[in-house]
Amino acid sequence: MTLVRWRPVRNIINLQDEVNRMFESFFEKSSHSMEDGGLWAPATDVSETRGDVVVSVELPGMKKDEIKITVQDNILTIQGEKKQEKEEKDSNYHRLERAYGFFSRSFTLPTTIKADQIKASYEQGVLKVCLPKAEEAKPKEIPISVNGK
Repeated sequence: MTLVRWRPVRNIINLQDEVNRMFESFFEKSSHSMEDGGLWAPATDVSETRGDVVVSVELPGMKKDEIKITVQDNILTIQGEKKQEKEEKDSNYHRLERAYGFFSRSFTLPTTIKADQIKASYEQGVLKVCLPKAEEAKPKEIPISVNGK
């Protein structure tokens, strides 16, 4: 019978490698793969200035007619569908990371906005929605009066 030296550090390192592989494959599939036919969520930035709330959404390869923007009850919804390019019959894909299909993103706006003055622009694959704040939502400076001496 051969004696095998037990090395607990090696076993812990192997276990750590397995856990790392498990998490990498989970996050890779959820962020890039559309094999399960699920929704995808385009990257979005929401910022606020003194007078506006600005939402920027990355939608490369889409046409403006494929995007719909609505505001109802102080919730901004951006949705659309990105069509997949036709696959070539003679091509063998080794990796598909671009997301396709229907998407819908909704954001509760931090303040009341003027719905009739919303502006949207689409340039170089980035949708920018500018939502002007209502007057009551804008910060007001309160003057301080000094009484007496």
